[in-house]
Amino acid sequence: MEKSSKSVTLVLGGARSGKSFYAQELAGACERVSFIATGRATDAEMRRKIARHRRERPAWWKTVEAPVKLAEAIRRESEETDVIIVDCLTVYVANVMAGARKKANINFEECIGGVCEALRDSKASVIAVSNEVGSGVVPPYRSGRIYRDLLGQMNRRVAEIADRVVLMIAGVPLTVKDCGISQRGDVLFQGAAAAESSRSANGGRKRVARVHETLR
Repeated sequence: MEKSSKSVTLVLGGARSGKSFYAQELAGACERVSFIATGRATDAEMRRKIARHRRERPAWWKTVEAPVKLAEAIRRESEETDVIIVDCLTVYVANVMAGARKKANINFEECIGGVCEALRDSKASVIAVSNEVGSGVVPPYRSGRIYRDLLGQMNRRVAEIADRVVLMIAGVPLTVKDCGISQRGDVLFQGAAAAESSRSANGGRKRVARVHETLR
């Protein structure tokens, strides 16, 4: 029986670890890419970050904004694209929490389960980006601890269904889970080796450029 060519990848890491850049390198092997952004331009710093991310990805990629209706966006975009990038689950969980403060009837389990179900059902490959926040200090305030626990639960649930989980450390990708997707002929992961080669040749210069941009 022919194996499916779609796959789910979770890219984890700390702040400025190269998560988004690595996800975009993987997706660069595909022709049709939908970029699902969960961030909101809530202040000047976030507006600058969103603008910088837009400049860093190809102009022909489709951008979809889905701060809270992430599962619906994944299902919709999977019908008409080769690969979906979700950037990022970290902000999505924060948005759900913010909504919960306004509407007491929001069910976090349903939100997490809905996203995981959409990932499993997706007809396109999906690359989900998220922060690994469980290795730091315990947040001193209750809402911070709730957020850490919810994001940890989201990451764990997505990792369970993912074909591949990559942990970014200082710009270096470490594969912590691989279900043999490289043997399936998936174009997304045929391009992974090329992405690693490109990272070695160009990664240093691009990271320096991004640092300069951040400091402006």
